[in-house]
Amino acid sequence: MVTLQSAQTRTPHRSKTPLFLRAGSLFLGVCLPLATLAAASPVPPNTAARDWLVVSGISEPRVLLPLMASESASAELCRLLYNGLVKYDKDLRLTGDLAESWEVLEGGLVIIFHLRHDVRWHDGQPFTAADVEFTYRKLVDPESPTPYGGDFEKVSSLEVIDAHTVRVTYKEPFAPGLASWGMGIIPKHLLDGQDLRTTPLARRPIGTGPFKFRSWTPGRRIDLDAYDGYHGGRPGVGRYVYRVLPDPGTAFLELQTERVDHTGLTALQYARQTDTAFFDRTYAKYRYPSFGYNYIGYNLEDPLFADRRVRKALGLAIDKREIVDAVLMGLGRVSTGPFLPGTWAYDERLPETPHDPERARRMLAEAGWNDTDGDGWLDKDGRRFTFILLTNHGNEQRRMAAEIIQRRLKEVGIDMRIRILEWGTLLKEHIDKRDFQAVLMAWNLSRDPDIHDIFHSSKTAPGQFNFVGYRSPEADRLMEEGRRVFDETERAGIYRKLHRLLAEDEPYLFLFVADALPVVHRRFRGVEPAPAGIGHNLESWTVESARRRYVRELAS
Repeated sequence: MVTLQSAQTRTPHRSKTPLFLRAGSLFLGVCLPLATLAAASPVPPNTAARDWLVVSGISEPRVLLPLMASESASAELCRLLYNGLVKYDKDLRLTGDLAESWEVLEGGLVIIFHLRHDVRWHDGQPFTAADVEFTYRKLVDPESPTPYGGDFEKVSSLEVIDAHTVRVTYKEPFAPGLASWGMGIIPKHLLDGQDLRTTPLARRPIGTGPFKFRSWTPGRRIDLDAYDGYHGGRPGVGRYVYRVLPDPGTAFLELQTERVDHTGLTALQYARQTDTAFFDRTYAKYRYPSFGYNYIGYNLEDPLFADRRVRKALGLAIDKREIVDAVLMGLGRVSTGPFLPGTWAYDERLPETPHDPERARRMLAEAGWNDTDGDGWLDKDGRRFTFILLTNHGNEQRRMAAEIIQRRLKEVGIDMRIRILEWGTLLKEHIDKRDFQAVLMAWNLSRDPDIHDIFHSSKTAPGQFNFVGYRSPEADRLMEEGRRVFDETERAGIYRKLHRLLAEDEPYLFLFVADALPVVHRRFRGVEPAPAGIGHNLESWTVESARRRYVRELAS
């Protein structure tokens, strides 16, 4: 699954398959002292004996339905509220979730899922194969507002054998097929006949996950209670509280006063501001490569960026290594394309784009951009080369990177303006409407290297992920071929060709892969670092009785 990211990375809780737009960790909240904890209502029985986990993000989710969760805040909460048929375990191996087992037949053309018999929705109704079929129908319905339908267009039929058996048949071999069933399943008995855009369940969800919805205070927080009927076992955390804190400074103050238990740190916070006896005593810090990258996406329908020479020149004018060293304090890597260093699809032979402003000027001149009036700015046909770079509020690393990029582009005569917007506004008013020239954002990536939904020419419709409008017949061919091949070595060869093609076309300026820098309060036991990160077993985290903090309602 792919998602847009809003801020610095906090580890995904239970890695599934979609990709998401990422603003920061995830999402204006009022800072309330814990001294004001008040028993506004009795503590529910299922939370009384367990502590709460308070997390923070810079942006508020847009929706709590997995089929529509296209950015990180929504996706993070949906992972706790819903389940797919499969999931990735701590070692990034696919294992059963709502499906207890499966059979892959006919060379991968058929998958038969055997569903668990002990799963109930949060309203008490049983989960059945009808829910899987309903979810599939919504995913492939052209009227559904989902960006994830591409993985299911390859399905020729889905047959319900009985209440707990589903047979899926594909039109052709589809390598990401099994992993794609990590998509969260939604309840037919509640959503049948409803428009996913307007259903009340988009804000008051009913799922099968380890946590169930309790309340949503807009702009402030979302509370989830432990679901004691969870098929994976009784959660060790009684309540999950997601606080919306758009300002990183405010979020850091909340850490210092222990009003937040778990969040992602900036590089500066990780390297310097938390190097104190208090933080060492109170929090555990973690560092590992994040599964995503930051980039500048160009609106390829804007005449400024239609010429590949211009895009290549911008890449040469910018010093990516400078950004990694100055903004990330070395806690990350330069990005060369859509695949991540250390993964099997990544082409290690592809060199980093050098910082070469002289070559950038020559390429811009070849494209017709020169300083004809001697004012220091490039112009063409009487128009100055000026554009606006959009990024989101609350992500200091992204703001700092934009300022470095602005300075480097000025050196070659390009006037780049920076505009910082609230995350929801950026998505709704600019990305969704394709009203932008360039954006500085990031992707959270799937564990499978399939990037069809981001770069394929068929995925440029409103609400889909190829919002820059990239179209390349050769890239389309490679992406389609990569989906048909099961052998990892053969797939790697295909994706390395695609890696080189995208580095050459540069529809994005691939910038950097930041390290994930999550922090967790030390009273939580069971936090287990693994290839999947630290959140793979979040529902199993516990707190000893003597160290519990939250026995009353957090003031809201």
